[in-house]
Amino acid sequence: MKKRTQNDAPIYEALEEFRRMRIVPFDVPGHKRGRGNPELARLLGERCVSIDVNSMKPLDNLCHPVSVIREAEELAAEAFGAAHAFLVVGGTTSAVQSMALACCKKGDKIIMPRNVHRSIINALVLCGARPVYVNPDVDQNLGISLGMKVEQVEQAIRDNPDAVAVFVNNPTYYGICSDLATIVEAAHSRGMKVLVDEAHGTHFYFGEDFPVSAMAAGADMASVSMHKSGGSLTQSSLLLVGEGMHPGYVRQIINLTQTTSASYLLLASLDISRRNLALRGREAFARVADLAGYAREEINRIGGYYAFGEELVNRDSIFAFDPTKLSVHTLEIGLAGIEVYDILRDEYDIQIEFGDLGNMLAYLSIGDRKQEVERLVSALADIKRRYQKDKTGMLSQEYIPPRVVMTPQESFYAPKEQLPIREAKGRICSEFVMCYPPGIPILAPGEEITDEIIEYILYAKEKGCSMTGPEDEKIENLNVVTEGKEE
Repeated sequence: MKKRTQNDAPIYEALEEFRRMRIVPFDVPGHKRGRGNPELARLLGERCVSIDVNSMKPLDNLCHPVSVIREAEELAAEAFGAAHAFLVVGGTTSAVQSMALACCKKGDKIIMPRNVHRSIINALVLCGARPVYVNPDVDQNLGISLGMKVEQVEQAIRDNPDAVAVFVNNPTYYGICSDLATIVEAAHSRGMKVLVDEAHGTHFYFGEDFPVSAMAAGADMASVSMHKSGGSLTQSSLLLVGEGMHPGYVRQIINLTQTTSASYLLLASLDISRRNLALRGREAFARVADLAGYAREEINRIGGYYAFGEELVNRDSIFAFDPTKLSVHTLEIGLAGIEVYDILRDEYDIQIEFGDLGNMLAYLSIGDRKQEVERLVSALADIKRRYQKDKTGMLSQEYIPPRVVMTPQESFYAPKEQLPIREAKGRICSEFVMCYPPGIPILAPGEEITDEIIEYILYAKEKGCSMTGPEDEKIENLNVVTEGKEE
């Protein structure tokens, strides 16, 4: 194999060569370069469906890469400062689960904040590990959970010296970062691995003015959503690992759950996006940070809204702030974030990332331009003028500390029954309940259902939050562990 540089995109180049060869397909996929599904070809375009192909020798195989996919992974590792990198086509959910499964087995303890994406708790359902939660501080004004305090992590490590790993959510959806380097040092001093959900931190690897990246901080593994701020196709991600992990074993873990029929559209998008970031990422993300700063200033000039930023940093529970995040507190104008989210979409044709009970997030990245930001600012000013009301009686809290009674695996697989939500008070939940996005569980399997949680769920439904997780799609009932079965 020739020596590759960041100017190369091995998978993309191999696909282009394959397309020029005009090979007759007697393999899958069955649409046969779009001929068998003309509507699909019209939707996606002939060029796209012509490279929606199966693994073959010239194109390598994601489960056991030896040529172009391996080269693409080596270039990704180099670009992100990792010892090894793995292309992932099951989303960052798959990457997060692979991190947990690579380090934890049944009965192992893993230290983690509770305000995590459901993907890591799903992994605990699969492997049977026991979570040791570090409950985050909460900003009472904004109603959002913050980062992990070093002192809380160190206390959890002292109290649980047999824990095998520390899991860090960095940055949070709102842009809040923990003191990752110090947490890594504390965990490593006790022989624990550090796993980082870096879904929203792709750009940390491409700029001097961003919070420290997981690999630079010495973490053992990090999951990176290239499709979020990195520009690749939805569902494509990277799993980065440091020197302390055995890459062959990590590959085996990934192959336990990842498809054996990887999409070359996703793989090529990862390859091309890595090249784009390696060559132009620093300049591009500097523009994104400037654009977000401009947006915060303009939104705060409106009054009522609060687009928060680096002024929150306290070098503890908010060790750093992601300057590209455009998070806006909306309660002072008497509207929940989800209400502003709905109004923007329904009346102004503006789709933002998510809204919760007190905040909204407009996700800025390399494809945004100043004119779109100005349109958002104008819409927010108009919404305030038309819809502002008294905020009395509105809830704001985004995080409710849970009472954990059973492990996620024990409760998920335990005998269960379904109860109306108001009758479930005091029982042990055996399923998830969350607003999505952001996908942080309000309830997770193994946690006690309290009055506060019930009222939060009902209020979030009333305000229009997109609720997911329970077996009951209307979320009028919850599955609970049958009495007498909890530990």
